[in-house]
Amino acid sequence: MSTGPVQVDIPTSQSHQQTDQLAVMSSPDRPILRMVDKTSLPRSRFFRPVYSWLETLGDIKDEKLGMVELHPDVFATHPRMDILHRCVRWQYLYRKINYDFARTRAEMRGGGRKPWPQKGTGRARHGSIRSPLWHMGGKCHGPRGPYSYYQYLPLKYRALGLKVALTVKHSQGDLHIVDRLEIPTTDPEYLEDLVRYRNWGKSVLLVDMNEDIAENVCEASAQLNTINVMPLVGLNVYSMLKHDTLVLTLPCVQKLENKLLYQDNRHSHGAKGTISADRDVFGTWPDK
Repeated sequence: MSTGPVQVDIPTSQSHQQTDQLAVMSSPDRPILRMVDKTSLPRSRFFRPVYSWLETLGDIKDEKLGMVELHPDVFATHPRMDILHRCVRWQYLYRKINYDFARTRAEMRGGGRKPWPQKGTGRARHGSIRSPLWHMGGKCHGPRGPYSYYQYLPLKYRALGLKVALTVKHSQGDLHIVDRLEIPTTDPEYLEDLVRYRNWGKSVLLVDMNEDIAENVCEASAQLNTINVMPLVGLNVYSMLKHDTLVLTLPCVQKLENKLLYQDNRHSHGAKGTISADRDVFGTWPDK
């Protein structure tokens, strides 16, 4: 096995960029949506972009609106199960608090008088009935809660855990991308029928861009225990692994790729990994 550095494809000529742009374009009926400008990001030649269908929640039927091109560094990383374990363990310890509290001999009530004289009785010498040696006495070196078991997890492992979880969901076919998180009714049976018709499993996690989620989705999911709604800021590894299916909106995918790619390249020159703002998400490139 070769131990040399990994070769990286960085297109430099304008013709190469135009060829790469035209290669991902498709017919207007089935447009391919480019989410990240691959021409401005260094990428290994051994990784190729992955694709996912763009769906909608407006109809129970599984209608395809197009395809979304996903960056391989976010949705096609190596399946590191140890990283997932570290992230889940970190989240578990983050919310674990021990409230056990044991009083010492100084905090116990009573025991201020010496139980018997120091000498002359033939019994062991004691100075207080609240000594740890006595029954109903104070506790020596007992728990002094509340105590937090929080352990710091480096930011790069948290970002890597999100990428591995997204990769696992995508490789297993449990990641779905929708145009927006809106349904035509507040009836929870609509969500149940939609999940059952599309074979999304027993539990579904719906993720939207902001906290102001559509009222229809909130009211319908509030009456269901297996369908949960979460803003993108609260997306975590434990929630993704807990639910059978993960549903992301199109802006969420764009934001995730932007943030996670920035985390990989934030120490590099120029902080590459940002999304170009002068490009249409439907694959049309402005003339300059």
